[in-house]
Amino acid sequence: MDILFVASEIAPMVKVTGLADVVASLSKALRLLGHKVTLALPRYPGIEASGVMIARRLTPLVLTMGGERVEVTVFDGRLGSGVELVLFDVPGLFSEGPSRLADEDEGDLAAARRYGVFALSVVELVRQRALAGTPFEVVHAHDWPAALVPYLLRDREGDARPASVLTLHDLARQGLFPREALRVIGLGDEHFQPSLLEFYGKVSFLKAGLLAADAITTVSPTYAREILTPDHGERLDGVLATRAKESEIVGIVNGIDYAVYNPMTDPALPARYDAEDTTNKARCKSALLAELGLPIDIERPLVVSVGRISTQKGGDLLATALPKLLKSDVTVVVAGAGDRAIVTKLEAAIGKAPERARLLGDAAEPLVHRLFAAADIVLVPSRYEPCGLVQLYAQRYGALPVAYRTGGLLDTIVDCDAALETGTGFLYDKPTSTHLVGAVQRALAAMASPRWPALRRRVMRLDLGWDRPARRYVHVYRSAMSKRVP
Repeated sequence: MDILFVASEIAPMVKVTGLADVVASLSKALRLLGHKVTLALPRYPGIEASGVMIARRLTPLVLTMGGERVEVTVFDGRLGSGVELVLFDVPGLFSEGPSRLADEDEGDLAAARRYGVFALSVVELVRQRALAGTPFEVVHAHDWPAALVPYLLRDREGDARPASVLTLHDLARQGLFPREALRVIGLGDEHFQPSLLEFYGKVSFLKAGLLAADAITTVSPTYAREILTPDHGERLDGVLATRAKESEIVGIVNGIDYAVYNPMTDPALPARYDAEDTTNKARCKSALLAELGLPIDIERPLVVSVGRISTQKGGDLLATALPKLLKSDVTVVVAGAGDRAIVTKLEAAIGKAPERARLLGDAAEPLVHRLFAAADIVLVPSRYEPCGLVQLYAQRYGALPVAYRTGGLLDTIVDCDAALETGTGFLYDKPTSTHLVGAVQRALAAMASPRWPALRRRVMRLDLGWDRPARRYVHVYRSAMSKRVP
């Protein structure tokens, strides 16, 4: 199968969110299954800085946007995974780099133009490949920056278009722009209709993709059900419910790349270990404590939180819970940046126990790996979580996740029973700091049990790789090819 991925980021070259990891790992897994995969991406400065070799095409793409003629320079490359890379560049459009992928892009007309030009470039690439007799069979778009592609393919290519799949990694990010966004991407007012791009008086790239894609997936079965409800549907539950009647919205849990996340081979770790022999996990713990200037006590539980600090990620719950957690004999390390008010509250709580707590800010990837390897317990207090990767990384490295029962967390963590005979983590029922603390206390009690080593080995043996999810995506692709939206 010849598959075109369309995304705004890929790890490790251009990474802002977990989407970057998914794009890199899923495309690689599909290649390993024997499929041809091409990734379309804006040409950000960080790509060449990462060492990827790219070559400029002699002939640019020429777009007509309203009455404007836009030349797009195209570059080709190849990732180490064998995935082909096609990069699009317009002077000044993508020069600000991956920081411009953040949430504040939404509502910014410059961002609408960036991703509008990107989408139009992808559609022109698809058209030229078809004319050359080597058409893509499936176009797989990821989240709102790529969601305009299925819409434009249906609008401009009609029945000649390839099948399209749109994956929702986070429904809250919708590519919402003022009505003038139509003008800056060269679309007429006829597109500003409730059945097309109009969404509560604005333009929504994501809604357009939801209406036009031949198949819709999201990143866990529970989240696929949640987004059909007003509580989690972000005002798009009606659109999603309509599409769900036509064809199932498929929830496929993300995997992790074992070549990158493997405590037996990880070059970032001071010592290696696996599920059969976890002895060196203690060495990883003592080395990390020394690295952070904390007292080296490997018997004291190490509780870690890694990720963006925001209300959605439960950073405020963690900040409220920290003083209570630190009353227990634990060490707490929080790595992340984000909401300034929450960070200030975390700093205050951690400042009262400097000998047992650290706030690291954004941590580089090698340090993140060392945190997972050292941790006994990893907190994932998200209020909602489409899938989540942190809990998977934790399990892979033999740390037990503590998380709220929501979205993909519910699909990837089995709550431990009192005897620790079953389970792969600790879940709590309400998104409050009290319930979070209660779940951590359950985990701490479990650490004192003689069954803890067996529990740790059990989570490390889980099948968290990408092979099974990739095969499910292939099934979705084939279904989309056989049944396209008219």
